[in-house]
Amino acid sequence: MLLLVGLGNPGPEHASNRHNVGFMAVDAIARAHGFGAGRRQFQGLVADGHLGSARAMLLKPMTYMNLSGRAVGELCRYFRIAAADVVVFHDDLDLPLGKIRMKVGGGSAGHNGLRSIDAEFGPDYRRCRIGIGHPGTREAVLHWVLRDFGAEERTVLEPLLDAIAAEAPLLAGGKDSTFASKVALRMAPPKSDAISGNA
Repeated sequence: MLLLVGLGNPGPEHASNRHNVGFMAVDAIARAHGFGAGRRQFQGLVADGHLGSARAMLLKPMTYMNLSGRAVGELCRYFRIAAADVVVFHDDLDLPLGKIRMKVGGGSAGHNGLRSIDAEFGPDYRRCRIGIGHPGTREAVLHWVLRDFGAEERTVLEPLLDAIAAEAPLLAGGKDSTFASKVALRMAPPKSDAISGNA
């Protein structure tokens, strides 16, 4: 069974924050693939469904970002889910908006949600890094991540979330690189149909 974890902070005041793009990603997957209603369990919201023919669960920790690992660790221990079957969706300052990267393991890069998961579960899970851009200075980071996406940013964000949801079944097959490539292809600007030639 695949577990898809979206990172964010609970509460309507945080729903549109850049820091909550992980929640937004799993919500988009749930809508696109008909996952059942979420239930309160394992210190989070949990929903069951399928990606293609593969059974999957979605988890949104309700512990606040800094304690996300509590929900992940508790659920994974209960269902005996291995790190190879866990994909965590989270915001990433080092990627521009509209870009994602997949990786396995590694450090937390200062992300408190990842740091918490590492402490509770170990670092060897799969990660989908979702770019939110960088404000330019370290001092501005906290304000940046806790601010809502702007209207212009949403014109990029919404197609990205749709692309992530559409290609999510590839994650169930362990095809992380293909998933990332297909999402990037969906986000690429359309090629011009113009034919160049001599006038």
